[in-house]
Amino acid sequence: MNKRITSKELAKLAGVSSATISRAFSSDSRISAATRDRILSIAQQHDYQPNALARSLNSQRSRLVALVVNSIENPAEAEQLQYLVHRLQERELLPIILCCAGFDDRAQLMRMASAYQVDHVVVFSDMVPYEDALQIFRTARPIIVSNEPLSHGDTSVVRFDGAAAAQEVVDKAVESGKSHFAYLTGRKSSWIDKQRKAWFADALRKHGLAFEAEGHGDYSYDSGFKEAVLLLRRSKVDAVVCGNDVMAIGVRDAAARVLGKSVPEDVAVIGQDGIAVASWDCHDLTTMALDNIAFIDSIVRLIEQDQEEDAEPETVVLDLKVRWGSTC
Repeated sequence: MNKRITSKELAKLAGVSSATISRAFSSDSRISAATRDRILSIAQQHDYQPNALARSLNSQRSRLVALVVNSIENPAEAEQLQYLVHRLQERELLPIILCCAGFDDRAQLMRMASAYQVDHVVVFSDMVPYEDALQIFRTARPIIVSNEPLSHGDTSVVRFDGAAAAQEVVDKAVESGKSHFAYLTGRKSSWIDKQRKAWFADALRKHGLAFEAEGHGDYSYDSGFKEAVLLLRRSKVDAVVCGNDVMAIGVRDAAARVLGKSVPEDVAVIGQDGIAVASWDCHDLTTMALDNIAFIDSIVRLIEQDQEEDAEPETVVLDLKVRWGSTC
């Protein structure tokens, strides 16, 4: 087996500078294809691999991005994360995914990541106190994805606005004869879920209506199914707004398969998230959809902007859109 060599030895063999060696292993560096290919060929012959830790010490940049999420089991978060991970990798940034669900000491989880001197942090999770995230990642200036009011004006925030979309859905439902609405929440502590419910409550108020019943699920299909049976058996509910699409699919199935109700004639079902499976023919769910490409593009832009010394914090507001299906 060939003996490993150092970058200086590789530079001597290739007849180039150490800086050129570094550029050869960076996809966005300016270097001719012929020179890069020659260096990579010599590196392969001598089993050379660049030392990312050493490079980060020299440049004082780790190129690591911590992504603090609730759970990668959630289809909405999984779809967003996949696109974000691809976008980061295109820029030679390496994501560290921190899953908060099922992990009691979430502050310790974030401290573990901060020990690697991450360059950027995106906090998607509403399971962690944002004050803790800001304190633990104080050198990285986190980007917060939340509708919760934040007291820190030096932090970039991405928010969602679904008020207009919720009004559009409610107007359509009321126009079709619906007047007994229920809300199926996912987690009482979720700020985003509270905001989602508030959008629909405000829209109902304009028609002189309010939520007449409420169920409490956990964002899973099973919880949507079980809560729907209880809600629809004990009340006159003819429209159910759900905290996410997965529960909404469970509600639709329970209404049709257990209670023999027709959707949307007997009961309308509305989801929120706009996940891919919600648009499948077998589900065809009406949902409040987020443009994931615009969402992730905004986050990537904020990350790139954060690399500039004079970067100012920014608040990005993204409007949700109604994706109409056959359930409403």
